[in-house]
Amino acid sequence: MAKGKTNAARLLEGMNISYVLHPYELDESDLSATHIAQLNHFNVEALFKTLVLRGDKTGVLVACLPGNHEVNLKTLAAASGNKKVEMVPQKEVQALTGYIRGGVSPIGMKKPHPVYVDETALDHEVIMINAGHKGFLLEMAPSDLIKAVDAQVISLI
Repeated sequence: MAKGKTNAARLLEGMNISYVLHPYELDESDLSATHIAQLNHFNVEALFKTLVLRGDKTGVLVACLPGNHEVNLKTLAAASGNKKVEMVPQKEVQALTGYIRGGVSPIGMKKPHPVYVDETALDHEVIMINAGHKGFLLEMAPSDLIKAVDAQVISLI
């Protein structure tokens, strides 16, 4: 990405939502949130990863949770009206979201999908989420993320 803003950042501006765009050091061999947090000295508990899943009844949905945790699939299934949910295969993510692996943001997806944010987000004054491009994060208030994507706040971990 050239100097400037990501699509997610432009959308936040259009909604009058405050954010800070942070470039970060990237290691293509390990795009995990825990590695990115360690490499860049970010608080991994406040660095929220974005997962794309599919429910057996409702279709595609998105989960945002702290980078050092795994999503509880049973809890997410129950909260989203599904019997089961599973991760979308990596090869389908770009077609569904418009974003590539390591650059998936819950903001500005190609088509809106239901978004679920882990309740621990509310424990932080600000959280960081992917800005929609590898190497860039958005720092923002959790309440603003929830508002921007009309998310449901539940326990995901």
